[in-house]
Amino acid sequence: MSTPTLFVEVHILQSLPPSNINRDDSGTPKQALYGGARRARVSSQAWKRATRMHFAAGFPEADRATRTKRIGSLLTGRLTQPAAEGGAGLAQDQADRLAGALLAPLGITQSATKANQSAYLLFFGKRQLDDLIALLEGRAAGLAALPDKELKEEIGKLAVVQTLSSGHPAEVALFGRMVADLPALNVDAAVQVAHALSTHAVRTEFDYYTAVDDENTEDSGAGMIGTVEFNSSTLYRYAVLGVHQLRDNLTAPDATLDTAVRFVDSFTRSMPTGHQNTFAHRTLPQLVLVTLRTDQPVNLVSAFEQPVTGASGLAAESAVKLAAELDTIGTSWGSVPARTLSTHALQGDKLTEAFGLSVPFPALLDSLRGILDSWLANGRIPAGNPAPGDVPPARDGAAHTTTAAQDS
Repeated sequence: MSTPTLFVEVHILQSLPPSNINRDDSGTPKQALYGGARRARVSSQAWKRATRMHFAAGFPEADRATRTKRIGSLLTGRLTQPAAEGGAGLAQDQADRLAGALLAPLGITQSATKANQSAYLLFFGKRQLDDLIALLEGRAAGLAALPDKELKEEIGKLAVVQTLSSGHPAEVALFGRMVADLPALNVDAAVQVAHALSTHAVRTEFDYYTAVDDENTEDSGAGMIGTVEFNSSTLYRYAVLGVHQLRDNLTAPDATLDTAVRFVDSFTRSMPTGHQNTFAHRTLPQLVLVTLRTDQPVNLVSAFEQPVTGASGLAAESAVKLAAELDTIGTSWGSVPARTLSTHALQGDKLTEAFGLSVPFPALLDSLRGILDSWLANGRIPAGNPAPGDVPPARDGAAHTTTAAQDS
């Protein structure tokens, strides 16, 4: 019998003013050819990091994850801390030696050029380092005094790999971890994020700027001259969260529920920070559509294979095309979301028919929480319960969402 699956998809339309939030090695805003037209692009890595930073900001520092080559230095720092602060109170040289011995069972390739660093970035929870120290059970000083062979034997008796393979923080559970040297440390990501693409064709422009030397009273020339490349765009952003995978990566159902809802919030509100001071480009989406599916995820970017022209506004036209694509996928493939939730301020009966009633974003998150709570408890997605006349009849059995109060 197959394991039930639940995918929470987030589709976003978001307009950016002149900006360069994600650039290539030459400083040009990233782009891609799609549908025969050049589009603005923001890489999935850039928006995943922005999402992770926004997500992590709501947690205490000790409960966060970190991605670094300096796991050895961090562990050494823990071992040198006084015992009253959760450390082992070792001298620096003892801590360096014991940290190296503790990490040896992981078989992590060391950097060929930089001492005390791994050859690649590792993603782990800061609290997992404390769990490694707890394995020592107060014997840190005694272990550090052992000869190399005996130290290796004693460390080999400890559950080092198991400690870093469990108790993952929410960030690792969401975004996963791959360690080529030791597959036992791998964590399958619960989240996939697509490259954001503009729904329309774009062209790169150049901002020619000058800076004045305030203390220059001798001539009227500029103290600095330069250019920065930019574009403006309406982006289609897409991410999908496998709630079943997130549940497997975590341990407590409450953690799964909270993490899933917080992810949707963070992905929606986050923004990469490239050239942020130059362009002040922070905006909020014009449309947030959350679809829940139990079969397979469906990226709706094909709605924009033919570029939007923007005769009546790029965001509005993009929303209409997105609604049409959602309907087409349902009609052609029979792939109709189990539920849809939406937040937008765009007008049109077609949008309401496709997306359901628009609700304020906090209410959308409340409704999503209720749906996920039910699925985690009994494996079922509750049907919407609209008031009579509030929502057009569902297409092909698809249920439309309502406000949080109506859902309850």
